[in-house]
Amino acid sequence: MVDRYEQSMMDNLYWWGIPTMFRCPNIGPEGQDIALVGVPHSTGNGTTERDQHLGPRALRNVSAVQRRVHSVFEIDPWSRAKIADVGDVPFPRANDNEDCIERITAFYKDIDAAGARPVSVGGDHSITGGIVQALGCGKLAGGRPISFLHLDAHTDVFTKVDHFLGAKKSAAHWGAYLADQGQVDPTRSMQIGLRGHPRSLDWLQPSYDYGYNIVTMREFRQRGLADVVAQTKEVLDDRPVYITFDLDCLDPTIAPAVSNLEPGEKGFDIDEAIGILRAARGLNIVGGDVVCMMPTKDSPNNITALTAAAVMFEMISMIAENTD
Repeated sequence: MVDRYEQSMMDNLYWWGIPTMFRCPNIGPEGQDIALVGVPHSTGNGTTERDQHLGPRALRNVSAVQRRVHSVFEIDPWSRAKIADVGDVPFPRANDNEDCIERITAFYKDIDAAGARPVSVGGDHSITGGIVQALGCGKLAGGRPISFLHLDAHTDVFTKVDHFLGAKKSAAHWGAYLADQGQVDPTRSMQIGLRGHPRSLDWLQPSYDYGYNIVTMREFRQRGLADVVAQTKEVLDDRPVYITFDLDCLDPTIAPAVSNLEPGEKGFDIDEAIGILRAARGLNIVGGDVVCMMPTKDSPNNITALTAAAVMFEMISMIAENTD
């Protein structure tokens, strides 16, 4: 017989037991406050780095070692809220990006109808488009467009071409088409940490044209964390907020296993990124995701997967804190 203290020790071993996310039960979203979801999708990126679909399995593998209580918020999110790992979105046509995006939307419409707030791990960044097609103007959002808290090295508002190597609702396009469809309000959304891979001097212009509130990495360094957090709180305010966290917003020394590394300018350290995330604390967070992890490029200690799980833990804790 194993007593509860011994069980607690065993549950903290990532290599023991069935690897659900954070040791949560693997059940459906009905009756849950938070639904943890894997989205093993790679065909929305189109680069040669296509192993992002392995991200959910890698995070499940290490998530048992994550914190059980939030020492800053002084809560135990696992007992404060009903949280389930509802599994992975199924992709029987995994190489067809447009089919996959619509399957993501259908999966999350069921989660939205159940009233569970989804926190997801990808998968490339195209998954955000599929998710927010379901959540924007939906039940959790109270019929209103979503406001993004978007941390990323890239804008993902690429309107110069209508596809990314064949993928139309791609990792590079969701910031534009969701706004076009009315599911996102760019003027009440933040894009923070942009620094990456410009191929033209007007690379930020599409985001400006849509009305996104932009803070480049260079501007963040000049202004500092407190000033950017204050702007973020003012912009998001009383809106339904969706957090999307691309791991390439972090410096490559912190998260080396991402699909589009940007080593030419220092990215966020983890404390800076968490500080920005906490700008959404107390707001109406309807969901969030962590994307672009590529486990086949990770360090042997799984540092990128562990970091992705730590970011998810912050999102989970902020939502759980507001659970009645």
